[in-house]
Amino acid sequence: MRRAFSLPTLPGQLLALGIGLSALALASSTPLARLHLGGLTLAIVLGIVWGQLAGARTGTRFAPGLGIAQRHWLRLGVVLYGLRLDLGDLLGLGAAVLLLDVVMVVGTLSLGLWLGRRWLGLDRETALLTAAGSAICGAAAVLATERTLRAEPHKVAVAVATVVVFGTLNVFLYPLLQAWTGLEPRLFGIYTGATVHEVAQVVAIGQQVGDGAADTAVVVKLARVLMLVPFLLLLGWRRAPGEASGGLAAGMPWFALGFLAMTAANTWLPIPGALRDALLVLDTVLLAAAMAALGAGIRLSSLRAAGPRPLLLAAALFAFLSVGGYVLTVWLVA
Repeated sequence: MRRAFSLPTLPGQLLALGIGLSALALASSTPLARLHLGGLTLAIVLGIVWGQLAGARTGTRFAPGLGIAQRHWLRLGVVLYGLRLDLGDLLGLGAAVLLLDVVMVVGTLSLGLWLGRRWLGLDRETALLTAAGSAICGAAAVLATERTLRAEPHKVAVAVATVVVFGTLNVFLYPLLQAWTGLEPRLFGIYTGATVHEVAQVVAIGQQVGDGAADTAVVVKLARVLMLVPFLLLLGWRRAPGEASGGLAAGMPWFALGFLAMTAANTWLPIPGALRDALLVLDTVLLAAAMAALGAGIRLSSLRAAGPRPLLLAAALFAFLSVGGYVLTVWLVA
């Protein structure tokens, strides 16, 4: 931890912070806000652009600090993300809705691994990252999974790109689906929360459909976000036997337990509203800076080398979420 505050790491950390803050500012500007592109998405894009322009300088002066932002800032951001959840609201959804979330998450992860490895010939890391982004909570899930898998940066970038493409498509498609399916607003909100990639995209869709759908959709989506904890713990447990030393503890993503602790604190402790709001702002900044640091270390040549297969996998998962999610929503909930 002492190395995180050392002088050689400051340029890279300041760079990640600057790119992240710029991305958040751009995301809130009127032209981009209409496209519903989140700050995390723009942060990795701006990071990639800077990385291409800076070239070799990234690997010398800025690399140590960028590594700190990718590791420590990301973990703290995931922990603070738990303050967005309230266990009381989640339990109030009822058993059928919670079962729907579990089935969609487990089904998407399983399908992603099976299709990615068996049919598309992808490596395990790329398949898992792409499936996690689709199944749980988009770019935040990809980043959290990367910290457990210790995947190469270009694989993370490819997975985030697929979330961006199909998550943005959701924003324009789902309001049309509400008319086509004939689902009443609350039921459509359940369907949206159980199947759309990012929390921000769920909010955008809910606002277009109406308040009856928006509030329900966000709570259902946050229940999916909470499933990031058992997923990461399972990944850490599976990695542990292969560690050189340290046993189970070495592979355990302890920041996932911190995420759960923050959720419990937000549910049962009297956290002042001003403090909670400030921590959520800090959380957004940390995640944006981590995304920027990740993008800065990526080269476009490595993205091109990945080819179309990750996009095909993400398309298949998108179809499963949209069509299979509708069928399961009607069957389990309606």
